[in-house]
Amino acid sequence: MVRIKERYLLVNILYPTELGSKQGIPDLVLLNSPTTDYLTPGALIRALRAEIAINFGDYGSGAIEGGGLSIKYLSPATSTFILKINRPYYRLVWTALTMMDSVPVRDGKPCVFRVVHVSGTIRRAEEEAIRRARSLCIAVQDGHDRKLQDPLGNIFGQAGRPTRQAKKATSNLTSTETSVYETSDVEMAEVSEG
Repeated sequence: MVRIKERYLLVNILYPTELGSKQGIPDLVLLNSPTTDYLTPGALIRALRAEIAINFGDYGSGAIEGGGLSIKYLSPATSTFILKINRPYYRLVWTALTMMDSVPVRDGKPCVFRVVHVSGTIRRAEEEAIRRARSLCIAVQDGHDRKLQDPLGNIFGQAGRPTRQAKKATSNLTSTETSVYETSDVEMAEVSEG
């Protein structure tokens, strides 16, 4: 007997519109501020189904109806939730989450739904949620008096990472080898044109 394979998406709800709005509070805290208590798993599922219907039409709606879409964990305090979906359709759900732009409650704040981890088991998704919550607490404690230089870099996972300059590629080919490669490109162009 074959078991049904599923994916668990760990999703953070981020609030980039509140960056820099309150003095004395680091942008990292504002970005990861708690979500309203009015957000329920049912409201989130309804909004997600509506977004899938808008973006993917009947195909998307039919795929998630039989796909076992459900919220396994929702924490308004950490603005985190774990979503379960059948494996063939997790990218469809991920795309719909990316297109959502506000919390699905009355007068919901503008936000960004960021999928931070995809797992085959709920255990790994829970472990990642705990690890991220701990690292966020440590980051806030370590840098509570300074603001991030690039708060949007944190959204894309690139804040504070050192960058390096790429070396210019040098060619080890001789002039005759270079001319061989150049002529082969021309020959391929002639062949493809007819």
